[in-house]
Amino acid sequence: MHAPEPTAAPAGRSHPAGPDTPAPAPETPATGHAETGGDVRAAADGRALAGAPSRPVTLLLALAGGLVTDAAFPDRGWWPLAFVGVAALFWALRRDGARWGFLVGLVWGLAFFLPHLWWANYATETVPWLALSVMEACFVAVLGAAWVWARRWPWLARRPWAQAVGFALLFVGVEQARTEVPFGGFPWGRLAFSQADSPLGRAAWLGGEVLVSLLVALAGSLLAVAVLALVRRRDVVTGAAVPVAVAGALVAAPLLVPLDTRAEAGTLAVGAVQGNVGEPGLGSFANRAEVLDNHLQGTLALLDQVGPGDLDVVLWPENGSDLDPQTTPDVARAIDDAARAVGAPILVGAQEYPDTGGRYNVSLLWEPGAGVVDRYAKQHPAPFGEYIPLRSLLRIFSDQVDRVTIDMIPGTGTGVVDLASERLGRTVPLGVVICFEVAYDGLVNEAVDAGAEVLVVQTNNASFGYTAESTQQLAMSRLRAVSTGRATVQVSTVGVSGVIAPDGELLQSTELFTADQLVADLPLRTSLTPAVRAGDWPGRVVELLALGLLAAGVVSAVRERRAARATATPVATGDDAR
Repeated sequence: MHAPEPTAAPAGRSHPAGPDTPAPAPETPATGHAETGGDVRAAADGRALAGAPSRPVTLLLALAGGLVTDAAFPDRGWWPLAFVGVAALFWALRRDGARWGFLVGLVWGLAFFLPHLWWANYATETVPWLALSVMEACFVAVLGAAWVWARRWPWLARRPWAQAVGFALLFVGVEQARTEVPFGGFPWGRLAFSQADSPLGRAAWLGGEVLVSLLVALAGSLLAVAVLALVRRRDVVTGAAVPVAVAGALVAAPLLVPLDTRAEAGTLAVGAVQGNVGEPGLGSFANRAEVLDNHLQGTLALLDQVGPGDLDVVLWPENGSDLDPQTTPDVARAIDDAARAVGAPILVGAQEYPDTGGRYNVSLLWEPGAGVVDRYAKQHPAPFGEYIPLRSLLRIFSDQVDRVTIDMIPGTGTGVVDLASERLGRTVPLGVVICFEVAYDGLVNEAVDAGAEVLVVQTNNASFGYTAESTQQLAMSRLRAVSTGRATVQVSTVGVSGVIAPDGELLQSTELFTADQLVADLPLRTSLTPAVRAGDWPGRVVELLALGLLAAGVVSAVRERRAARATATPVATGDDAR
């Protein structure tokens, strides 16, 4: 199933230039492999590289690689498969030119994103799910084409180790790009989010999910390099065993990261309420005040575990109140009564409808007897879910755009809500992000940099049913706890809710579509992790390095083609001139 190894052509005869037969090359000092120079020319000419699988096998590898990578994420959570999925893509991209690389990347991307984003199909319908999956898969397709160009840089093509590093940088560079564009980006499915239970997850403390994704991609690329050495049957020890050992060391190394879970500024007693809904899916909020009543009852149920005044704050999820207490007096009275009964402020998720139009997704801090004393408005509304860009154009393809009747407006304030704690005798800054915002490291880092001592992730997962969306989001919250060094509570209308230690350990969790309450003492922390201090620099550096690799490959290809044309152009002799 593999292309034959290149062999030297007899003297005086030209070497056949078949699509699967690279030109011969002399031994090179860098690797000792005769085929490395052929790899360079094959890449430039759009032919198969040495050891590359056939076209059908290539596509099957890409398909399997995408499916395997999805299995590394929740709900399955078989995190080592992320390395295998990356290795399969690396191996599948050892053929042909940029157009074929684009197709291979597209197949891998579709095989990954279609099952990974299945919850979008459940929450809407087939067309939006397909559109989102195809859009994200196109980024992997661009990666496939870009890698074919990047490896045309001779220095990279002659060194398997350099190829592993280069592929990892390019993979994460493209991954970073899709977290930023279009419409503010969509970070779902980053390699890092598969590693919440892996030792690699601890690396988020140093460099956030950019570093974690880079280590995953590098470990997978090294595995591919090792397999390539075995296929070529050369340098089995240094070519295969050493890369595998290095990959293993990369995975284990983050165990040495000194994660600290101690309270630096006291502890915060919190109660989190998962009120549940009457039915999963699109009808979750069909009955007026049902969700509000469930969370009011859940707040009173906290008194089965604590006494009045024992909690510093009660946390409700996004849309915990399906009615705005600021404009609905009976809702305001009900929330205030519950807050008085439990003896603590309530962080209420609700919607605001300003007179100027649109709506805000807000987190309101409700003080007993005083009402709203602070608020946070979601800064990054989800495109197509909370607002519809290009509405008139997209309506041609799906009437689902009309489900969002009022577009959400982005808030402008940093995600910090100031909680006045009588027990602690001071104000405690709560870092608040709403739903999908947990996937954006910049928003969370800004909150921590602004003083947040604990993180609250308010989310409403009712529309996604029993899909993996909620557990995928919980994995993000766990990585976020590590990268910021903050205890984190994810509180959902229907689950999965969870209490997370600053080292990412899941201390408590709930089941889907059950009414439940969580009570915990959270360590308050004020120190900043290296990841928070670095801000967006890790992502920017990886993007620049990836662009540099691509530029080097393009320049090398242009020079090689010019040299080939110059060699092919006959030079006029004196007789020719006469």
